[in-house]
Amino acid sequence: MESSPSSAVREARVALGGRLKEIRKAGGFRTARAFAARAGWSESKASRIENGITQPSEEDLRQYAELCQVPEVYLDLVATVHNVEEMYVEWRRLHRNGLRPVQEARVPLYERTSHFRVYEPGVIPDLLQTPAYARAITGRIIGFWGIPDDAEAAAAVRISRQQVLRDANRQFGFLLEEAALRSRFGDAEVMANQLGHLLTVSVLQQVSIGIIPTTADRTMWPLEAFWIYDNERVIVELATAEITVRQPSEVATYARMFSELAQMAAYGKAARALIAEAINALE
Repeated sequence: MESSPSSAVREARVALGGRLKEIRKAGGFRTARAFAARAGWSESKASRIENGITQPSEEDLRQYAELCQVPEVYLDLVATVHNVEEMYVEWRRLHRNGLRPVQEARVPLYERTSHFRVYEPGVIPDLLQTPAYARAITGRIIGFWGIPDDAEAAAAVRISRQQVLRDANRQFGFLLEEAALRSRFGDAEVMANQLGHLLTVSVLQQVSIGIIPTTADRTMWPLEAFWIYDNERVIVELATAEITVRQPSEVATYARMFSELAQMAAYGKAARALIAEAINALE
């Protein structure tokens, strides 16, 4: 793995700082000190921004664009900063108004994505969940974070998003660790229905479901859950935060990891056998 998700934000800030440094030099300011003096800043402020330590404000970016006589780059710089801010969002902040708004916010992304590649180590992905399993998952999230209880509404939105799964013009690649089949969310009936639903969905032509057996001789270690949306972005789920990765080289790294994981997975009859074993193991 070339870089961790948590390092992506830092790398993006450093890259932005490097771009601002280039703009500053091209604008005739050979040193950060000279630019800071013209902008009315302390020298340390310019240094912190250009070294990726401090996130520049929109006004800071305006100073770079205007003083370096490149006003046309201002909007692009602002968009870059917004992308960096979007990369790392704490779950507590995302969930402060309940789960339903978070589920609804993801709908446009699902609708415009043609190729989904999903890796989940411990749960069934939301596009493959039954209503009862979705309610069990959302209920546990609500209980842990102590947020407003809208489990029913949030689960309903999750299920409604599954309409994209029936679109034959899209592609869906799901990779699950075998542990995801065995991890219980709900009673035996809920789990049996959920695992049975996997068998049903697996026959769709546009859907590929791979199961990585616990007995696999691993060439790629288990990772945190991640979703690749086309080749445009990756959303990574950490314990405390959601990270959005947009940098092409980072997206390519996740695509490579997905490919490595896919080579260890069982498909078709072998995958269905693993699902059936998990169903039979329910008490």
